[in-house]
Parts: sequence; structure tokens; C-alpha cells
Amino acid sequence: MSGQKTITIAPVKKTITVEAAQAHAFEVFVSRIDLWWPKQHHIGDSPVVEQVMEPRLGGRWYTRHESGSESLTGHFTVWDPPKRIVFSWEINSQWKHEDNLALTSEVEVRFIAEGASRTRVELEHRNFERMGEEGRAMRDGVDNGWPGILDLFKAAAEA
Repeated sequence: MSGQKTITIAPVKKTITVEAAQAHAFEVFVSRIDLWWPKQHHIGDSPVVEQVMEPRLGGRWYTRHESGSESLTGHFTVWDPPKRIVFSWEINSQWKHEDNLALTSEVEVRFIAEGASRTRVELEHRNFERMGEEGRAMRDGVDNGWPGILDLFKAAAEA
């Protein structure tokens, strides 16, 4: 036995209902993220010019910055339009890029049709324990951040 203690950190789960068709809600989330993701929420070296999600399996989510640099947020590991996506959250507990995927969390977003023009969006941000005890701080940060971000998404999807 290694004697190493295993920690468990609960996932962050958020749900929001959007008055928009499932396919539209999905499309706004992945293809129009630059319209709704807050420009101040990034890990780059200068202000954000554009948020980009490449809409495909393995596609990147990244930001382009005024300096000309790009900063990576993650990659799509599941691509199931218009129902579900999963992407790596390649940001560590110090809010810096993390190259080692074994130390990163992930986000799953489900788009569940509740009618022709209504969609329930369920988000789960998980695997914080991969960061060790420092994962608790990351969990707290995103637990407080996702509600406002999802409200911005909802406004964009319903516009």
C-alpha cells in the first residue's frame, strides 16, 4: 500500500432552462461562445479579442488575445450534437494552463429538448480531485462562476 489518501471532491452541477430549440441552444453554446462568454474570464496574457470553440471531436476551445497569443481552455472529448458535449478543462488551480490531462477537470453539457422551443441545459464540471487538495479551490471558483455564465448563455440563446 502506498499510504496515499484518496480525496473526493463533489462535481459542480448546474441546470438552466432556455426558451430555444435544442439544436439552436447547442449551436449558440459551441459556435457563438464569443457572443456570451465574459471577456474578462480567461487565462491569457492580454485582453481577449475572441473566444473560439472548434465544433468537432478533438476541437479546441481557446481565446485569441490582443497580444496575438492564444490560450487554450480545453478540447472536445465527446461530440454528440445537438444533445451532448464533454470538454477537458485544461486549467489548473492557479488558473494557468495545464498540459498534463491527468491533472485537469472536465465539463459535460447536456441539451435536453423539453418541447419544440424549450431546452434544459445540464452542466456538470467534475474531476477536481485530479488536482489534489488544490482542486477544492478550483471547484469553489467554478461553482460560483457557472451560474452567471449560464445566465449570459441563456440571454444569447433566447435573443
